[in-house]
Formats: sequence, C-alpha cells, structure tokens
Amino acid sequence: MEEREEHARKYALKNAVDYGKAIPGPIVSKLMAESKGQLDAREAAKIAKAAAAWANALSKEDLQKEYSQYSQEFEAEKKVKAEKTAKPKMELEGAEAGSFVTRFPPEPSGYMHLGHAKVAILEQEFKNIYKGKLLLYWDDSNPEKERKEFVDAFKKDLDWLGIKFDREVYASDNIEKVYEYAKKMISDGKAYACSCDSEQMKEGRMKGKGCEHRLASPEDSLKVFGQMLKGELQEGDAVIRFKGDMKSENTTLRDPTLMRIKKDKHYRQGGKYNVWPLYDLNTPINDFLNGVTDVIRDKNYGLRDALYLAIVDALGIRRPRIHPEARLVVNNNITSKRTLNILVEEGKISGYDDPRLITLVALKRRGVRPAAIKEFVMRFGMSKSESHVDLSMLMDENKKIVDPEAKRLYFVENPAKLTVEGASKQAVELKLHPTAGMGSRTIHVGNTFYISAADSKELQMGATVKLKGLYGVRITRFDKDSAIGTQSEEDSKLKFQWVVDGNRMPCEIIVPKPPLKDDGEFDADSIKVVKGFVEDYASKLKEGEVVQFERFGFCILDNRKTMSFIFMSK
Repeated sequence: MEEREEHARKYALKNAVDYGKAIPGPIVSKLMAESKGQLDAREAAKIAKAAAAWANALSKEDLQKEYSQYSQEFEAEKKVKAEKTAKPKMELEGAEAGSFVTRFPPEPSGYMHLGHAKVAILEQEFKNIYKGKLLLYWDDSNPEKERKEFVDAFKKDLDWLGIKFDREVYASDNIEKVYEYAKKMISDGKAYACSCDSEQMKEGRMKGKGCEHRLASPEDSLKVFGQMLKGELQEGDAVIRFKGDMKSENTTLRDPTLMRIKKDKHYRQGGKYNVWPLYDLNTPINDFLNGVTDVIRDKNYGLRDALYLAIVDALGIRRPRIHPEARLVVNNNITSKRTLNILVEEGKISGYDDPRLITLVALKRRGVRPAAIKEFVMRFGMSKSESHVDLSMLMDENKKIVDPEAKRLYFVENPAKLTVEGASKQAVELKLHPTAGMGSRTIHVGNTFYISAADSKELQMGATVKLKGLYGVRITRFDKDSAIGTQSEEDSKLKFQWVVDGNRMPCEIIVPKPPLKDDGEFDADSIKVVKGFVEDYASKLKEGEVVQFERFGFCILDNRKTMSFIFMSK
C-alpha cells in the first residue's frame, strides 16, 4: 500500500470513530494539506473515497482494532491542538473592551441557515466578551434578489436563536450617502465611469489591461455618473469602476465594478433608485457610517480584504480590524441560496423548511433547539480552519436537551400480528418517562398484539420473547397472518414494543437524510416515509412536541391531523 493510501485510511478511521461514518471531504482536505500542493485534487478525491468506503465496511470491532494502532498519535495531536487553539478561539486580535462594535450582515435573498447561525452566535459572544455592541446590518443593495419575506424570516430565526441586537440598519437607507462617497472617489481620480460591455471588462481584467475609459478625466466620469443617476442610461450602458492596480496578482484589485444600473424595484426603497452599489463599495462605507470597529469575515474573502482596505484608504475613512473566520461545512448539505431556490422551484424539496435542510426553519421544524445550536457552534469557536462535520453532531447535542423531557411511547413499523392464546384481559400501566416523573398511561390489553414486521422476523418456534412492560410470550406456531404463542415466565433478550386493538392509531414518520450524495449530486432517495401504528396516547400530543418511540428514535409531531412525525435522531 502506498503511503498516501495508508494516510487516507488513517484519517478515514478517525472520521468514522468520531462521527460514526467516514466522509471523503475531510480526508481530501487532510491529504491536500499534507502534500503541500503536490497532489492533484481529483487523485486526492479518488484515494479519499476508497479509504472512506474501506472504513465504513468494517465492523465495529474491526474499526476499533484498526483505529487502536493510531489512537495515541491522534490523542497527542489533539492535545497539542487544544493547547495551541483553546485560548485564541474566543479572542479577536486588537479588539478593545468598551469600544467594540461589530455587525451581523445578512443579505435578504434567502433563508437563514446553520452557517449564518454560527456567525451570529459568535458575534454575540464577542459583544459580551468585549462589552460592546452588535448591529443587525442588512446588506440589501441588490433589488433583483432581495425580498421582505427574507428579512422577516431572518428576524424570526434570529429571535428564536436568542440573538439580541443593539441597533438595526439597512444599507439601502444610506444609498445617497454612498453616492456622495462615489462622487468623491471619481473627483479624486480613484474611480471612473466605464461603458465597456461585460465581456470586454472581463477580458481586460484577465489580461491586466486597462480600457480607454480609465484615462477619462474626473469631469467626464462625473458627467456619466450623473446620467446614470438621472435614469438617462439603461442597464449595462455604464458602470463605475475602482481605479486599482491592473497588474496586481490579486485580481480583485484589477479595477472592479463598484456601482451599476439596476431598474428592478427594491423591496424597501421601491423605484427611488436605479443605481446600486456592489458589496465591495457598499460594505466599507456602511461599516464606517455605522461605527463598526471589528469585522468578522469568512476567510474565503481573504483576497477581497485587500480591496476592502484599498477602498477605505481611497475614501480616507477609518480602517476597522478584520478578523478572518473559517466557515462551517455540513457534509452533504446545501447552503447556496441559488441551489436551494432551484431545488424548490423544481419541486425536488418541499420548501425552505424541508427537514433535510440546515436552514433554521428546517431545523426548528425537525425539533432542534436553539441551545443545541449554540452548544454545537461553541465547540468550534473562532476558527481559521474549515470544519467539515456531519449533521449528526448537532443532533447529538440536541438529544441531550430533549431526552429528559421527551415522553416514551410505543410505535410499530409495518405491523405484524401476534396472538397470545389464553391471555386474559387486563390493564397495564406504563411510565411516560423512566426517570422524569411524567406520570403514566394505562393500556387495556387482550390476546391480540401488533409488533413490527422486523421484530416478527426474529420469532422462532419454541423461543420466548418479551413484550415490553408486560410479559413473555413463548411461540408455539405460525399461521398465514399471525404468530401464535402462550404466556411465559421465561426471560428473553428479545424485548419488543407493541400496540393493541382499541389503543392504536395509524401514523407516519418522515425520515430525512442529507440531500446531497458524496459527489454533490442531489439524492432523490434522501427522504422516506415509514408507516405504522402508534399508541392512542399520541392523540394528546401537541404539534411540535418531541417524543421517543422506543427502539426507533426521537421524533417530533409535525402534523396532528395526519399524525405525521419527523425523525430527529436515535
């Protein structure tokens, strides 16, 4: 076995032990980092996929056995990493207590997801640490994509998360001030009007070659800008570009577009404006106007940080401190607004609250609690290394919260009949929770029971099984539609949940999986519906209440009329 394949298997074992399943993505990241650019990404993906498949095929015993040869190495790495990163995780270099202002900057063009939640939670923590202020800053300068629906959805989700803001501000309310700063840049010769078409601009930037408009006088550029503002020009006729460095290796500095014409009506400003700033101009100006001292940005904006600061310097305004933060990647899931919108339009997912997703409306619908999301986020803290995790990590945190308060009920999937000959009618009392003192429910039983089809396959002639909370049953024979037995005092390792006639009702459980396959393609089989019987007690549940169906898992009642539940976790 080659060294890289061996290392891939080592990382696959670690992934499988930590998260229950090896995922190729994190293995690829490890291999690429280890090779320092010497390994082709496609080859790394091929090696990682094979290693993950190998690890996932191991039994639990073999997995632990294989992992044991590397366990000391991983423990040593974990200790070193903890010592190096524990303290800096919740510190921002240069930030000052008492004079700290940061902002949470969503663009209202989609629904809030787990990645947004991570940033908002961290920023609130830093606000508390540095005794400062946190602003809700709406980056709403693209009238084509933004809607009030998304503003309202974000606000609702942020309130549900418990994020408190000191002030709410809208970029679109400051458009005229941005115009004034743009005029100043043009007058100072640091920006210019350009009427090249998009392909010309793209080609010039790629070649590092400026266009003829770059040489225009400030007066000429101001005249064109005036025409843009008055609505005398159409979309694509002209833009305002930053006069950067066309030879820079950082291509973001090669005269990027700062303002363009957009005729769409804005959800907040209506048709008041038809010239709109892009992010690279809008953000530094609004950060200055709003008194922001510290900016927490996705580290993938690294190249754009230079542009941000170049524009700040060109305007002669104060520089904030920029703190890069690595994004949180949830394996096999979707955060792209564009991708989500397409999947919704095509009907491949039911909506933004589809339980397969990691939008907050979807997680809330699936029964995830805000405290679990916060605990999940704080496990990573302020990190500069991209984290690839399975959603199961969040669900494990959530389980700790719902376990003490979730009633226990019996659910039978794909019911099969079990008849106990000679059984007398009786009332059995079963606890609603083993320890929480929630009381009990009473079930009247006779001689006919329903167990799951999977459990019925475990039945063997002459063997004894235990009906949970009731008695043992010794199997004596089978007929075409039922297993038949008699009561038995004999103990058994096979313990089944059950329901009975007169105390059962049909229900369904929606079981979601991550919506994407390992290759990034949509998984049409990522959701299934399990049908069966549940105890009548379920009719007393409220929508949004979490229960544990014993030996099946934690579920939340999604629709009381149809008695439809959504599976949360084991």
